[in-house]
Amino acid sequence: MARKPQENPALDMTPMIDVVFELIIFFVVTIKQEDIFSKLNANRPAPSSGSASEENDTPPCTIEIGKGRDANGVIVYNKREMKRAELDQNLREVARTSKKTAIIIRATEDSPHKALVDVLDICYRNELFSVSIFTM
Repeated sequence: MARKPQENPALDMTPMIDVVFELIIFFVVTIKQEDIFSKLNANRPAPSSGSASEENDTPPCTIEIGKGRDANGVIVYNKREMKRAELDQNLREVARTSKKTAIIIRATEDSPHKALVDVLDICYRNELFSVSIFTM
């Protein structure tokens, strides 16, 4: 018995689509993820040569800024109210001892902005760069 030739042979695409989807799943699962953090250009701190206890020998200095009678505000250094020139002299002494001394600045909500900027300028002038600012 002879077969009849088909006039319009149809090609079934279902197996080919299944194979393509399996290949896509295979490549997605086996792809190696790039480590994005290794490509970031960031300045990382160098490891310290000394121990952590050497760095923390000096206690932090506390500066509080509040609203004063005038527009300049009140500056309190280590629980003692003082003027900007006195603060500059005290921070100069601190900088002579250790430039890595932590300076903690606490400002109230209503403290004048000028007083905070003045304190930051004094710290910068004396090369004290380990400064933290908090609000009370």
